[in-house]
Amino acid sequence: MTPAISLEGRAAAAYDAAAATFDRHRALPEPVPAAIRAAVLAAVAAPSPRLLDLGAGTGRVGHAFVAAGDDYVGVDLSLGMLREFAVRPDGRAPLAQADGERLPFADAAFDAVMLIQVFGGLRGWRRVLGEARRVLGPSGALILGRAIVPAGGLDARLRERLALILDELGVAPHTKNTREDAQQWLATQASRSTRVVAATWTAERTARAFIVRHRTGARFSALPQEIQGEALRQLADWSVATFGSLDAGAHEQHSFELQIFQFAGACSGESLPPTRSGADAGSPMRTCTPNKGK
Repeated sequence: MTPAISLEGRAAAAYDAAAATFDRHRALPEPVPAAIRAAVLAAVAAPSPRLLDLGAGTGRVGHAFVAAGDDYVGVDLSLGMLREFAVRPDGRAPLAQADGERLPFADAAFDAVMLIQVFGGLRGWRRVLGEARRVLGPSGALILGRAIVPAGGLDARLRERLALILDELGVAPHTKNTREDAQQWLATQASRSTRVVAATWTAERTARAFIVRHRTGARFSALPQEIQGEALRQLADWSVATFGSLDAGAHEQHSFELQIFQFAGACSGESLPPTRSGADAGSPMRTCTPNKGK
């Protein structure tokens, strides 16, 4: 079947619509944001680092930095997400609505730039990383973060099944997760790369919770109502046939991983030639040159 419905082009507005319920179904366990903060601070040489969080969302990670009084700035393209962040009780966060491809900050303005769970379907990742490098100080750290779930776990199986159902209903898959491409590119540019597991925890998963959570997902909720309803009905039927019940629980080991990249030079304002393939075709990249004497 040729997909007739695309998820692209609708997701940006859908994040605004999903913001109010985002944390209800996707909050991290209480110790995890603090553990992420500790790992980030340990990776940065500056005693009171200037921190930029690209794709800060509702602050489910960033709130730990705000509560601790860190020099933190959160950026997101979704105003709805930032509004949810702004009303958190942890303290007033400095927030900015901005496109990651055109950041409103000076060169070398930050000691660490974080991109936490932002690569799922991200287009223009080369431009985003180019901007991240531009605003990062010469001795700073660029930090990618993500939650790791079991490849054969309940959530993974449900996600795979839902993708098949949507394909049969004529929904084009969203842009692939570009994290691996971004990591490979950064590894060629960085003078040092470190992987840190900031936190581990046990999570209980059920098909019912997955369906409720997915119904409020930004990309999924951008689909026509009839497609959403039919897809989740089929997924529920499959879950009952496969697991015996929507409420059959599975305990899974989850972890949160940080990939920390450090560089021996600073980025200039010059641009590299455009790339020739992929979603970033025609995208300029900034030139990053080593510091003398390093």
